[in-house]
Amino acid sequence: MRPQLSIVVPMFNEEAVLPLLVQRLRPVADGLDTAYEIVAVDDGSRDATPVLLQRIAREWPQLRVVRLRANAGHQAAISAGLARSRGDYVVTLDADLQDPPEVVGQMLRIAREEGVDVVYGVREDRSTDTAFKRLSARAFYGVIRRLSGLHAPTDAGDYRLMSRATVDAVNALPEHGRVLRFVVPALGFPSDTVGYTREQRAAGRSKYSLGRMMRLSLDSVTGFSIAPLRAATWLGLVGGLAALVVVAYAVVSRFLGMTTPGWTSTVAVVAGMGAVQLLCLGILGEYVGRTYAALQARPAYFVAYDSLEVPDGGTAPAGADGGPARTDARGGPAPAGGRAPSQTTEVRADEPARAGTPPAGP
Repeated sequence: MRPQLSIVVPMFNEEAVLPLLVQRLRPVADGLDTAYEIVAVDDGSRDATPVLLQRIAREWPQLRVVRLRANAGHQAAISAGLARSRGDYVVTLDADLQDPPEVVGQMLRIAREEGVDVVYGVREDRSTDTAFKRLSARAFYGVIRRLSGLHAPTDAGDYRLMSRATVDAVNALPEHGRVLRFVVPALGFPSDTVGYTREQRAAGRSKYSLGRMMRLSLDSVTGFSIAPLRAATWLGLVGGLAALVVVAYAVVSRFLGMTTPGWTSTVAVVAGMGAVQLLCLGILGEYVGRTYAALQARPAYFVAYDSLEVPDGGTAPAGADGGPARTDARGGPAPAGGRAPSQTTEVRADEPARAGTPPAGP
């Protein structure tokens, strides 16, 4: 039976917290009186997470395991779960239990009663986070709001409920390096919010290092605003005007017979202009890099396994030639008799080489 609710849970090396997640999430899902599925996306874990998921799936029929071939990142793992989900409503929930699963029922009720497409989980109490994280998060949302004009709910991360129409719209976007916490508000679908208290991580350690947070921030800015490009233009103009003033001063001083400082002022001017130029080049490079990545059209992830598509006792769906089935970049079956769609790349599951058999083609 097609589920009415899908709960997408990205995971990366979550063996410590996984049993605790099941203890809290399963009673909540069972008590919703709604047909559901749990889409656990294993983002290339290197610990015992895949083994634990298989064991839990034997006792929890609604648990669906989707495993990516390699670690693709948090946002890509969520995107993979959205692409594979089947529910009329889809909730994205991290596995660390900082966002309480008990709020899912309230989100679902609001979506149904008020007819909204998106219900954001908003962290009203973040006392469990460090002061640095709270301040940097508020500054981050403030900068995005000012640069892009996008009114994303403050303190709303990736804990949200979306209607099927919203999920289909997100899946249809060709954007690479998407940041879903800003992509979803940018769609402009009717929405509401639910407040909750952010909890301590139940077990394990956070996978979001400072470097990854900086990368997410940079992707957010360059993905939703051209303000840095305009800033580069203005910096270039200001630098040019400053250079003209310095040249005019030097010329006037020369005719008046005034002496000017030697190498100190020269080095200062050169250094200042060089800094402005390098900053402008760096900003332009970020946008050129995003354009380059989009032109390459490389998939953000590859699905290696989906328990929904594997027959009981089997290892992988069979292809027409008796080998593993061909799949597209999102793990779905590739179109018969032709190439995959332009936004996906056909890949072939791992298969031992066959002597005397030519390659299957590009």
